[in-house]
Amino acid sequence: MNRDWLRKIEERLLEGEGVTRDEALSVAHSDNTSLFDILALTNRIRERLKGNRIRLCGIVNAKSGKCSEDCAFCAQSARYKTAAQTYPLLPTERIFEAARSAKEMGAREFSIVTSGVSPSREELERVAQAVALIRSELQLECCASLGIIDRVSLSILKSAGLTKYHHNLETSRSYFPKVCTTHSYEESVETVRAAKETGLSVCCGGIFGMGETHADRFELAFTLKELGVDSVPLNFLNPIEGTPLGRREPLKPLDALRIIALFRLVLPGRDIIICGGRDMTLRQLQVLVFAAGANGLMIGDYLTTKGRAPAQDIQMLGDLGLNAYEPYL
Repeated sequence: MNRDWLRKIEERLLEGEGVTRDEALSVAHSDNTSLFDILALTNRIRERLKGNRIRLCGIVNAKSGKCSEDCAFCAQSARYKTAAQTYPLLPTERIFEAARSAKEMGAREFSIVTSGVSPSREELERVAQAVALIRSELQLECCASLGIIDRVSLSILKSAGLTKYHHNLETSRSYFPKVCTTHSYEESVETVRAAKETGLSVCCGGIFGMGETHADRFELAFTLKELGVDSVPLNFLNPIEGTPLGRREPLKPLDALRIIALFRLVLPGRDIIICGGRDMTLRQLQVLVFAAGANGLMIGDYLTTKGRAPAQDIQMLGDLGLNAYEPYL
């Protein structure tokens, strides 16, 4: 890979057309010297297509643990002995207060996340109530991550004011059976399609560092492109003791940056949001996620692990001359 090659593809990327599969493979296999040339390009793409405003989102772990699924990375699976808390769906007031805190931290978007394959009808209705309250009182963009869900349920949530549905594919179709066996890849794909067809924005991405190959990573990127997702959350494995992946070594920071750059190059016009595992994986190189093409961060705590203080992220943006989108008033 050389700078002439990068210049040749830059115009096409700045028009919103992503790289080809062969080009993506070249990026995935780039050495560390070439990586910094790639970051110069991905930074320009982010600036041209997304500007210098960064989307900040917060979440609440609204129902924790006792999940029947066997996802190899997850501390909330009932199949593994971990230190994760277990509790039923939080009261509406608790969810609302978490949303208020997220807005005070600077979040423009707030997501209600529950463990389990799918919500019960009662849980769905209670989440819809929380969404309606958050929308009316806080005017935050509202997202939900409730697992595999059908169009009727999605319509109920949309009617309550939900603007986005989150459901990760986690990895490539090829590698997925090594990560989860309790639901099929196609069930997740169908959930994404259902959310799109319901008229919701879709947030869909994956987790990296689970043993997948470069080919798996760009296979996921092109699947997301084909599905037309709106934003792509990128997570990095934080190995949790007690899970099958609990003793894996975290990715190296430069490898994580290469993954972010890859997704920006495949999906130049989409929102790329950096989420779980960024503190452990990227360490002092977190500042480079924006050069790699990210235009969003999850702030505050994650589902079962602590995040860093939101004030640090706000300061990081200011030091870089970047601005967070203002929360709605």
